[in-house]
Amino acid sequence: MKASLYNQKGEEIKKVDLPSEIFDIELNSDLVHQVVVAQTNNSREAIAHTKDRSEKRGGGRKPWRQKGTGRARHGSTRSPIWRGGGVTFGPTKDRNFSNKINKKMKQGALFMILSSKVKGDEFVLLDKIELAETKTKLMNEIINNLGNKLKKNLNKSTLIVLPKTDLKISFSVRNIPKIKTIRADSLNVLDILNHQYLILFQDAIKVIKETYNK
Repeated sequence: MKASLYNQKGEEIKKVDLPSEIFDIELNSDLVHQVVVAQTNNSREAIAHTKDRSEKRGGGRKPWRQKGTGRARHGSTRSPIWRGGGVTFGPTKDRNFSNKINKKMKQGALFMILSSKVKGDEFVLLDKIELAETKTKLMNEIINNLGNKLKKNLNKSTLIVLPKTDLKISFSVRNIPKIKTIRADSLNVLDILNHQYLILFQDAIKVIKETYNK
């Protein structure tokens, strides 16, 4: 599969071959959905927590004697039917929402989404981005110029995939709304789906191959 390689000015440098085993995979929406659900569940934290009667403070002494008072028998003031008592079947922080997902399924879903970005013309292959200094204004100008040249609204929502950590680019991007950077070895389905456009550095393809295509 051929793709145009651009520089940061939006000028086409040459045509390059994209690995078909990564960028030319047929989409299986059911598999992608399963991986997305697993990823969101695995990142979910159980915050809501209620105390049952064993966790409530006090209530150790029987409120009144068992017989002879004319009232119903009770063993503790922390019973769920008492005001200030424990909660029956309430949410607890011990809940586990995680889902196990096979590596091959995650890899397959990732390649499918990458392929769909290429086929849907929501993919830009860049040679590199060089910044004279860490400045949001400079990065914003590059993204705007690139979007204008390629006739894509990159400011709408774009994920920039870096081959390795580049603090100049990362710091310059973080104040631009809806633009995010990620390292190629941390690429995942959810981050790609949360952004309309994907800007991929040429060197990041090799990292994706070495990390995921095993």
